[in-house]
Amino acid sequence: MRKLRTNELGRISAEEYKQTDKTPLVVVLDNIRSCNNIGSVFRTSDALLIEAVHLCGITATPPNKEIHKTALDAEKSVPWSYFEKTEESILQLKAAGYQVFAIEQVENSILLPDFEVEENDRLALVFGNEVKGVQQTVVDRCDGAIEIPQFGIKHSFNISVSAGIVLWDLFKKFRY
Repeated sequence: MRKLRTNELGRISAEEYKQTDKTPLVVVLDNIRSCNNIGSVFRTSDALLIEAVHLCGITATPPNKEIHKTALDAEKSVPWSYFEKTEESILQLKAAGYQVFAIEQVENSILLPDFEVEENDRLALVFGNEVKGVQQTVVDRCDGAIEIPQFGIKHSFNISVSAGIVLWDLFKKFRY
């Protein structure tokens, strides 16, 4: 077995990326403190053809060298918007026909393995602050919540890990 070189990976160009059909998902970042987490979400979003990222509240925005450090230019390929309040993002997404789900541990959440998507679904996923999670006022405006099953002592993942798990799972459900 031989490790592939970058030029053997069959990557598309930035222009081809813009024209590629996207996965009908928008990521909403609710007051994320770490630029490394933000950059990681951009990179994952690029890899999985996510439609857009909404950066809300204290979440930093590009151009930012700390975001770039982990995004590696994905902050340039994935469309993004900034909203002072996360609730503004949710209102806009709902008006555009998206169902909005908090990725959070709440009463009556749907476990990720049990969450089903339909062919015509358009989803927005809200990922919360590293310490406080998704704000309750934001949870209150969501259509539901998706929870990642966890079995250890901590019962929490880093936001970039949560995004990777959830986005990959939903990408598979939409594409395969």
